[in-house]
Amino acid sequence: MIGFLRFIGVVNAAIWFGAAIFFTVAVGPAFFSPEMHKVFGNISDSTFNYYAGAIAMIVLKRYFALQNICAIIALLHLFAEWHYVRRQVTRLTIYLLLALLGLGLLGGFWLQPKMQSLRQTMYFGQPQELKEKARRSFGAWHGTSQVFNLVMIAGLLVYLVRLNQPIESVRYGGVTKFRG
Repeated sequence: MIGFLRFIGVVNAAIWFGAAIFFTVAVGPAFFSPEMHKVFGNISDSTFNYYAGAIAMIVLKRYFALQNICAIIALLHLFAEWHYVRRQVTRLTIYLLLALLGLGLLGGFWLQPKMQSLRQTMYFGQPQELKEKARRSFGAWHGTSQVFNLVMIAGLLVYLVRLNQPIESVRYGGVTKFRG
């Protein structure tokens, strides 16, 4: 049971951390790359930005769903290790996982829909000043999302390190120190 729980926890954390790194370093920048522009062919920059951004929003929504699923699995794993292995649960780990879940929920249910709405206004707002205001606001929200993402990656690194610390079980008496 201990090995299986450990395996589930490490695989979940690896997927979670790996997805965050992969999305940040490879997937996100790829949407607006020159290679992607070639895929769309000979279209204007404005049209390209619209379609590339629309695709990015679809992937971002799924990215936040993955973040939330991994956070929930991590919390369940933490509880299972505490219950079955009697692994000591620190407040730091609980707060860290709750903060990561909170960031994922904020991103998926508040930030991403807000950015989606601003994108619609940027491209389909009637007056030009409304479009320009939405463009500036979108830039600020995009910056906020990048900060959230970097905080998420840092938190995931801390969680991954903490998860890989040896388990100090007390279920069967733990380690007994003998004095001579």
